Amino acid sequence: MVNTIDTTSVSLAGPDDRFGELFIAVQTSGLFSDSKTFVDAIPLNSDKQILASYQLGKNQPGFRLSDFVAENFAVPLDSPTHFITDPSKTAAEHITILWDVLTRQPGTVTDTGTLIPIPKPYVVPGGRFREIYYWDSYFTMLGLAASDRWDLIENMVDNFSYLIDTLGFIPNGNRTYYLSRSQPPFYSLMVKLLAQKQGEAVLEKYMAQLQKEYDFWMDGAAELTHEKPAYRRVVLLPDGVIMNRYWDDRATPRPESYIEDIELVKAHHLPVERYRDIRAAAESGWDFSGRWFKDHGNMSSIHTTEIIPIDLNALLYHHEMVLAEAYLRAGNTALHKKYLVLAQQRQQAMQRYMWDDRDGFFHDYDFISKRPTHNKSLAAMFPLYFMMAESHQAERVAHTIEHEFLKPGGVSTTLNNTHQQWDAPNGWAPLHWITIKGLQNYQQHKLAATIQERWVNVNLRVYKNTGKMVEKYNVYDLELTAGGGEYPVQDGFGWTNGVLLTLLDK
Repeated sequence: MVNTIDTTSVSLAGPDDRFGELFIAVQTSGLFSDSKTFVDAIPLNSDKQILASYQLGKNQPGFRLSDFVAENFAVPLDSPTHFITDPSKTAAEHITILWDVLTRQPGTVTDTGTLIPIPKPYVVPGGRFREIYYWDSYFTMLGLAASDRWDLIENMVDNFSYLIDTLGFIPNGNRTYYLSRSQPPFYSLMVKLLAQKQGEAVLEKYMAQLQKEYDFWMDGAAELTHEKPAYRRVVLLPDGVIMNRYWDDRATPRPESYIEDIELVKAHHLPVERYRDIRAAAESGWDFSGRWFKDHGNMSSIHTTEIIPIDLNALLYHHEMVLAEAYLRAGNTALHKKYLVLAQQRQQAMQRYMWDDRDGFFHDYDFISKRPTHNKSLAAMFPLYFMMAESHQAERVAHTIEHEFLKPGGVSTTLNNTHQQWDAPNGWAPLHWITIKGLQNYQQHKLAATIQERWVNVNLRVYKNTGKMVEKYNVYDLELTAGGGEYPVQDGFGWTNGVLLTLLDK
């Protein structure tokens, strides 16, 4: 089904493992303002040659680390393009032009950097994000559909299918330093999107990959016991139901954010296991947010792996429903019924553990303390997006969205300003899409239209003033740019383009 690439000559080790002492020296030197720059660099010689040269020269008089790196690595530019906006173009025209600017061609095995080659053209978010990203890509694909670029949509589904077949799962992005984690599982939504153009037979075409992706998220479920109730991404709850959490297979600093992780853990004297919680938050895509903190304003209290998230379990509910549909088409009634039952069990568990009738809202669940986290966020909209909520629940959620989350530029990601980018005052394109569609699913059309109008307007306002589509927006104060996070606001920007174009199209 998918063209294959010989990856046997590509090192799948991360740059921290490949370069050891040299990697640490560069990432702690302040040589690059962004930790991601060096891990995206391409070695100009073999690892063995570079490491031998470093050991020979590092203690010599006049040795300069900056010169050594320049001689041995091709360092990426801060911006991969020199695209100049034509101010006469509308935002929609600008986005349509950007698709080709943000499209990258298939990789080759001659690239000895951290990029994992994939067989077909794909769209990157932009800015420092020079590779494909898992959940970003779904929202980019929505815009590609509005642009009738079904060729690119099919290419990207095939690329993700190739990663599933080659690696056993879809990593955070196609970089070797992302191979210990994934991102929110939107693969089933991508397949369903492609089915809108090619018909439901697409479900059978990608059925094997749908199953493998599900098996990755459910790995270890059969071995869980009440004595050992959690393993990787699965958690056994006291009533026997299995739900999912975000995870990372490593408990070390992220190579692409090395110095930031080191400084956080050292400053707060945290155990090294906290690195896994930091990485798990990166798997969630919400890196970072008070959602993952015990003390909502303090990142040192991060405990992501103890939380069963609303959005992840809603996405896996959808995946189970799509698997059920695929097996029904294939004539396998036993597996059809199996996945329908699993989806129903997950929906019921989310009602039991995540719905709080006192405040009329869905919350993430802390399975260690055995209570909801009560940090309100737009993740509560995922049950509405997938129509898992009762009508009375949707009405109460909508009331909270209107009275607490609605701001001049759309909806706030959370209600807390923690100086993290996935909190107030920022708004993000994917969560606006989930919110608008979720409200429409329950006939909350007036509120949905208000949010859509405000979000579109802030996107257009920034485009008019700067000629740019950016990663996130300040929805509280339209005169200010978004902030927080580990890097500056990025220009491009894949999912902003996709959601805006789709909303303009509608």
